[in-house]
Amino acid sequence: MTTFIILLQLAIVLAMIFIGAKKGGIGLGIYGMVGVFILVFVFGEEPGAIPIDVMLIIVSVITASASLQAAGGLDYMVNVAARFLKKHPSRITFYAPLVTWFLTLCTGTAHTCYAMLPIISEIARKDKVRPERPLSVATIAASLGCTGSPVSAATAAIVSEMLLGDKGIGMTEIMAITIPASLIAILIASLVQNYVGKPLEKDAEYQRRIREGLLNAEDETRDETMASNPQAKWAVLAFMLGVLLVVLFGVFPELRPSFNGIRLAMNTTIEVVMMSIAALILLVGKADVRKAASSNVFAAGMNAMVSIFGVAWMGSTFFEAHHEVILGGVDSFFTSYPMLFAIPLFLFSIMLFSQAATVKTLFPVGLALGVPPMVLLVLFPAVNGYFFLPNYPTEVAAIGFDRTGTTRIGKYVVNHSFQLAGFITTFVSIGVGYLLMMLLY
Repeated sequence: MTTFIILLQLAIVLAMIFIGAKKGGIGLGIYGMVGVFILVFVFGEEPGAIPIDVMLIIVSVITASASLQAAGGLDYMVNVAARFLKKHPSRITFYAPLVTWFLTLCTGTAHTCYAMLPIISEIARKDKVRPERPLSVATIAASLGCTGSPVSAATAAIVSEMLLGDKGIGMTEIMAITIPASLIAILIASLVQNYVGKPLEKDAEYQRRIREGLLNAEDETRDETMASNPQAKWAVLAFMLGVLLVVLFGVFPELRPSFNGIRLAMNTTIEVVMMSIAALILLVGKADVRKAASSNVFAAGMNAMVSIFGVAWMGSTFFEAHHEVILGGVDSFFTSYPMLFAIPLFLFSIMLFSQAATVKTLFPVGLALGVPPMVLLVLFPAVNGYFFLPNYPTEVAAIGFDRTGTTRIGKYVVNHSFQLAGFITTFVSIGVGYLLMMLLY
């Protein structure tokens, strides 16, 4: 009977995740909360831990990012990146992914890539480069940047005291492992992708669009760069100051004040620094705070927070209610083969549609199963598995911006343009991260 109850609850949890993911937006969090309601009021399970610290960190970081967008800072950074790419059109397959990765690394959000995608597509087309090649890797690289950014929601979740923050994993370890691992993975993926598909002039879909007059082979590329607020550069500098302070306080914990002999926690530090930086950005960037609150970056961040609130709470409620049974069945397996924990991380990220939600939901499970904290850090890139189905907004945008039609969804849906780059970056970044862990730690 006990086994039946556990399996029934698990089915309900998975059903709520599936329904919420299908609804999109805050639906994941809402249906996660429905799962909490059923577990608590129907089955009588005690509510699990609410991920308050992770949610507050996301609020503070997203507020700073939204303020940067309101001040025109994101547009300014995109314009600088676009000018760089236009100077090197023949290397677009290699430079475009590095640009989107670096922008995400600095800002903590992959939303910066939306403005870059049409620019990448048009530069590639003008230079007769198959746009699928740079677009596919650039889209994946933007998401991968979140697993190394000191101000991303996913990284913030990892450094919280509830996860790896009190396990000896700090900003130093995260950046030492994830940044070089993701950089090498992107370069290898770009090299492989540079030979994928027919040359643009021989692509059947491109030729069809030319024949039917949908596209002119000699079209001038459209200038997609945007005019920036004159104060935008100051907003960017203010935001970068925040990123620098987060890194410094993470790498050198002695810089953080102590109270009653206890050092100020890193999660509290991030919250205080980034909210203060948001005020500085609004001041020097002369931005409207109402515009920041209505920005797409702020909306995406709130979606992530609601998702974590519902899904992570549902997951912790289920796991804490049955952790002895669950651990008794699989703890020896993951203790013996900890790297295989990448599989549930990858699969859950496809369903949860969020790196931060995946981290908050499964990392506590990994720790309980005996997966070493440093191995969990190495497996961090596995939470980028949502590229597997071509319905993530950045993938949809890349397909839409490619006027040549080379970036596409295949006949069987899963054979789409982003699959190869996604798997290469995931496997390589985990592999390189493991080697770095062995060498450095």
